[in-house]
Amino acid sequence: MKRLSDSGLVRAIGGIQDKIILALLILIPALITIQVLLRYVFQAPLMGIEEILLFPAVWLYFLGGSAASKERTHIDCGVLVLYIKKERSLALFRLVRIVLSFLIGLWTIYYAFWFFRYSLTKWKLSDLLYIPMFLGESAILIGLVLMVFFTFVELLDRVSEYRDVSASKS
Repeated sequence: MKRLSDSGLVRAIGGIQDKIILALLILIPALITIQVLLRYVFQAPLMGIEEILLFPAVWLYFLGGSAASKERTHIDCGVLVLYIKKERSLALFRLVRIVLSFLIGLWTIYYAFWFFRYSLTKWKLSDLLYIPMFLGESAILIGLVLMVFFTFVELLDRVSEYRDVSASKS
């Protein structure tokens, strides 16, 4: 049976996310290199690069988390799966685990949305360059929404997997 994770929408969202992550992975070391060159080679440090670095770093952190959700490579302690021998029990365990992940993700999105609204109303600015902190703080909500989206896709795949295993055992 075709998995939902192979659908065009999921691949498109994942592709856009991967391109943004790649750009951030290039931007962050480039900014650090510029600062090192300016400070130690040209003896003319540019104030504010450290502040600018905060924004792509936060975005990279949360988009990296959602990329791990997309690839299903989050760190987990898979000790119980070593002891579960039956295929149906293992499929059920994976299903319950992803349901819990999805519910916890929804719960964190609630608080991330609250923080997002708070950030919009306060419109805080960074200390040196007066960059709206909203630009970095919005990464929390967007990253968590993407994580929960990919968790939901995995949930649907796990439901399908459990049905397939249950049907083959009957």
